[in-house]
Amino acid sequence: MERKEHWEQVYSSKPTDRLGWFKPHLQTSVDWIRSLELSTDAAIIDVGVGASTLVDDLLQQGYESVTVLDISNTALSLLRERLGDDAKKVHWLGADITSVELPAGYFDLWHDRAVFHFLTEDDQKQRYRQNLVNSLKPGGHLIIGTFAPEAPPKCSGLPVQRYDHELLARTLGDDFELLRHHKEMHVTPGGVEQMYLYCDFRRRLGS
Repeated sequence: MERKEHWEQVYSSKPTDRLGWFKPHLQTSVDWIRSLELSTDAAIIDVGVGASTLVDDLLQQGYESVTVLDISNTALSLLRERLGDDAKKVHWLGADITSVELPAGYFDLWHDRAVFHFLTEDDQKQRYRQNLVNSLKPGGHLIIGTFAPEAPPKCSGLPVQRYDHELLARTLGDDFELLRHHKEMHVTPGGVEQMYLYCDFRRRLGS
């Protein structure tokens, strides 16, 4: 509950475009998703969507089965308001990714920018991974962005786990094959530099 209260307070206290992780467009994610050439009815989940514009870009590209999940109902309300009528095209989940029950073998793509690195306890990581393995189809893709080793040790006042691509691959385990990785400097609205690691994993067939 403390984690939920933290994020409710964060999204209630600042305009979304002043939050540290804000980007007008998640261009790396958009480009990588486009390169997967998924069908428009592919089931996509954006974990920790916050007020991200990724869902806007996915809808604009014609994707018809988009789920957004966030622990903060305030963030989801802000996102609904921004989307307007397009909000009806989205499936909404106000939940903690470490405890929510997701449909088994359902998603073709799992996207996460800046959620997993906030899970610093082993049991949190394990519950996240169990949900991921349970709900991502074999052959499905995980596109994930975390703080890289060069990034600050905290974000939004909370400690984070920083990853290089090898550590992230070991943490996710043998069910996932790393296809590509990329580092990208993010500069917050307040001018703080944060190096991100982006990785594209595929869930192995038969895993």
